[in-house]
Amino acid sequence: MTDADPAAALAALDPAGAAQALHRIETLLAVMARLRDPVRGCPWDVKQDFASIATYTIEEAYEVAEAVERGDLADLKDELGDLLLQVVFHAQMASEQGAFGFADVVAAINDKMLRRHPHVFGTASVAGADAQAAAWDAMKAAERAAKRRAGDAPPSALDGVPAALPEWQRALKLQKRGAAVGYDWPEPAAVIDKLHEEIDEVRAALAMPASPERQHALEDEIGDLLFVAINLARKARVDPGAALRRANAKYVRRFRAMEALARAQGRDFAALPLAEQDALWAEAKRAERAAPDAVPYASSSGAKPP
Repeated sequence: MTDADPAAALAALDPAGAAQALHRIETLLAVMARLRDPVRGCPWDVKQDFASIATYTIEEAYEVAEAVERGDLADLKDELGDLLLQVVFHAQMASEQGAFGFADVVAAINDKMLRRHPHVFGTASVAGADAQAAAWDAMKAAERAAKRRAGDAPPSALDGVPAALPEWQRALKLQKRGAAVGYDWPEPAAVIDKLHEEIDEVRAALAMPASPERQHALEDEIGDLLFVAINLARKARVDPGAALRRANAKYVRRFRAMEALARAQGRDFAALPLAEQDALWAEAKRAERAAPDAVPYASSSGAKPP
């Protein structure tokens, strides 16, 4: 297999050899190098840069999560391949700039896994998964501190939380960092009290006369409300992303069921008054709860749909 022409190298192999080559990471690296070749490569691939590909990287990560949520292992295989391609794409672009290559990426993650698991690869011991998670966070904090440079802002427990994360994920990480240094609610009930307080503040903002100040107040107070809701999920040991995916899936199922019920009655769902739409929602909800085993839902806890 050559970097110059992976397709020709594959064609030159017998079928068994070609099949084996398709299973090797070196083949994928050679394919990507050829795609990025300024003369013989693909114009679209050659045009891309780190910023443009980052969008696809995030998209592919979500498609992996979706395949996991569906429990579709055949699709998961394909989506993991798409995600791996993103890693190879970024590494190829970095290699072209003389920064690092794919082998350096592999070396870095191997080193990190060995370094952060001294209880597995060394002589340290941990009491359990929670203790290991705490030790992991402590090691990450020490690594961030080691990277600090003169003139940097004073260290903070919130250092290193990526600003590019989806905001709900960033909120969760910020809350976990605060909790790690003792800034946390004592129990979920206290968060519910705060949730009611934030709802009252949203009501107060809604009661303001229409103005730019009202809109700013609503954005501020609804943001606080969402932040507290994520805190409640964290304190209840519920993954807010998984919970929201479940809520989205439930909405889609029941909305499609409403549309189907309306069609079966010879009516246009969009033309129905809200009261009749609500009645169809209640009917779809009753039908779903009457036959929960018929509802597709992938859950690591094995819980039935609500």
